[in-house]
Amino acid sequence: QAQLVESGGGLVQAGGSLRLSCAASGNIFRGDAMAWYRQAPGEQRDLVARITSGGSTNYADSVKGRFTISRDNAKNTVYLQMSSLKPEDTAVYYCKGEAYGFGYWGKGTLVTVSS
Repeated sequence: QAQLVESGGGLVQAGGSLRLSCAASGNIFRGDAMAWYRQAPGEQRDLVARITSGGSTNYADSVKGRFTISRDNAKNTVYLQMSSLKPEDTAVYYCKGEAYGFGYWGKGTLVTVSS
């Protein structure tokens, strides 16, 4: 049974918007924090955005002002609203849960931004 399931990826034109969703198991969702990471082929997996159980957020400099992370506690779901998308945003986006002193990862969803 998958504990983190991402959805919402796809092909979008530069300047467009996309919203990613991550449905998490309750035990992981109620942990310390949820986050979004991304990884391009052959590249390192890097933090995009993070939100704590208390609602505090932080973002990578490259996405500040364009991406917004949020959480719906009733649905055990975290979102990443992406706007003004650029080709360099193209990557597999992964949901991560921080709970029980460990990091839990989803399988990822591909976002492709065309010029």
